[in-house]
Amino acid sequence: MTTVAGPATPAPTTPGEPTVRKTPARVGRRRSPTRAGSPRRLWLNLSALVVVLYSIFPVYWMVKTSVTPTTEIGTGNDDGRPPLAPWPISWVHYETAIQRNHMMDFLWNSVIVALTCVVLSMLVAFFAAIAVARFRFSGRGVYLVLVIVIQMLPQEALIIPMYMVLRDADQLDRLSSLIAINMAFVLPFSIWTLRSFIQAIPVDLEEAAMIDGCTRMGAFWKVLFPLIAPGLVATSIFAFIQAWNEFIFALVIINSQDKYTLPVWLTSFSTRDGTDWGGMMAGSTLFTLPVVIFFILIQRKITSGLAAGAVKG
Repeated sequence: MTTVAGPATPAPTTPGEPTVRKTPARVGRRRSPTRAGSPRRLWLNLSALVVVLYSIFPVYWMVKTSVTPTTEIGTGNDDGRPPLAPWPISWVHYETAIQRNHMMDFLWNSVIVALTCVVLSMLVAFFAAIAVARFRFSGRGVYLVLVIVIQMLPQEALIIPMYMVLRDADQLDRLSSLIAINMAFVLPFSIWTLRSFIQAIPVDLEEAAMIDGCTRMGAFWKVLFPLIAPGLVATSIFAFIQAWNEFIFALVIINSQDKYTLPVWLTSFSTRDGTDWGGMMAGSTLFTLPVVIFFILIQRKITSGLAAGAVKG
């Protein structure tokens, strides 16, 4: 009689002894598809590298032109191509840019406009986002749609209407008018972004704080505000960049040279006699440095703020 072997019966264990299940060795040796060295991971890294090089090359060329002597700008090698590395290096263009038309005055105007715009925009957008995210009121959906529609409007389409309104109100050639216009374009983005951050925070946290004895305002400052702080930092950076780089309205509304901002100041390098490319690139580099340095200092806050919505409350 032939006996058919059945499944192995586990050895009996003594009472109280835990049963240990053995995992097949091949399961532990299974490779992850995203492990370093896999073809897919390699192609992803190469693609990311290509995107990074493509993005930073204009910035590199700007810096390279700013330290290239004037006689070497626009010239090429024996094959007619411009060299990738500047040689010899010259710092004359930076001296020219700093001394041209009192650059520090324009820098101060840009700092005033950008910082004031960011502070006022974050104050208004924060409370507006709380109202939209936490309260229900009639017209809430229409309000959100209008916020997005305003963000979609191009600035060029609003130059003439805003100019006429400011002219009739006798508010032309004022930094305060430029700040108000920048806020009009910064606020929609800030409200919509902060609303997403606030919605990601559970309401139960505030209710638990009020049950423990906090008032609504106390729960707001002790619970909601610390959690939304990274989102405020991230949103304020994007608002600062938008206000810092604004050019069209600063060119149209401001008439006095002593009230120009840095984007308008850069146009002074292009005259009827030609364009001083070395000076313009040096001025553009100096114009970019404050934002880059500020971004590097608080990049961790930006990362945590952008990822705040993905964290469980």
